[in-house]
Amino acid sequence: MYLSKEVKADIFKKHGEVETNTGSAEGQVALFTYRIAHLTEHLKKNRKDFSTQLALQKLVGKRRGILAYLYKKDIERYRAIIKNLGLRDIIKPLGSKDNK
Repeated sequence: MYLSKEVKADIFKKHGEVETNTGSAEGQVALFTYRIAHLTEHLKKNRKDFSTQLALQKLVGKRRGILAYLYKKDIERYRAIIKNLGLRDIIKPLGSKDNK
């Protein structure tokens, strides 16, 4: 299995500060990012696997929701997790002209 207990514990230890803190927003974003990368590689080999494609889209939406929450609650934690994981900053500020 691609996601063993040890891999999960390592992800939460690295991004959630403690491996038992599985509810932290940073840990969840890191775990979703790991799963998204795995599903993306799978879809590169299996282009017509539409159920995996749907699961990937849902996972990206969940990650985006948690990132939006972090953006609203604590911008510094948001910026730190974006930088650590190498993600693009896709959340638009509320006063932005692009956000209609």
